[in-house]
Order: sequence, then C-alpha cells, then structure tokens
Amino acid sequence: MDYNGRKFVSIENTENGEVSSKTIFEYKQDGNIISAAYSGGQILKGALVGIVKENDCLEFRYNHVNRNNEIRGGECVSTPEILPDGRIRLLEKWQWLDAERTEGSSVIEEIK
Repeated sequence: MDYNGRKFVSIENTENGEVSSKTIFEYKQDGNIISAAYSGGQILKGALVGIVKENDCLEFRYNHVNRNNEIRGGECVSTPEILPDGRIRLLEKWQWLDAERTEGSSVIEEIK
C-alpha cells in the first residue's frame, strides 16, 4: 500500500483526542518511512513520522501545537482497510506521551 500524496480527515475520535473533522493530514512516504503534516480545528500545526510495517499498518509518533499553545505528542498504530470505493480508512489506537499517558482511538478516511 502506498500512502504517498494521500490526504485524510478525521471522522471519529475519543473525547480525550484533539483531532477533529476539521483536521487534515497530508501523508508522504519514502520506502517504509511515513510522515505527515496536519492542521485544522484545535490543531495549529502538527507532524508525525514513523514506519509502514510489512502488513501495511503504520507505527508512528506525533507532535503538535494546539490552539492553547500547548505542545502535545504521542504514539499511534494505524490499521488500514480499503473502502468499497477504493479509499483508505485508518483505524487508530493512540496514547498521549504526557504525564497522564491516556489512551484513545480514532478513525481517519482518505479524501479524494
């Protein structure tokens, strides 16, 4: 699976997450290295970097600055599924890497 040049938007997130339907992710891929820039909604500017595993799952770390000028970051594993129209949906399990280390889940879908 090739994630390079694909854009995604959040369609679902747990309450402790900051990503929303106004957050857009723009993915780049070079070999098995994945990266993305993201912004929108509560996120002023964000970046993620990680790897594409052999099963096409993504494993990455993310950091962003939110509208409260807080720097937030965490780790995530995203599992892809192909939608009937050929777009990619990513089912995500993540955890903040702050003092509380709370966990959450989200779903993002490719924008065509």
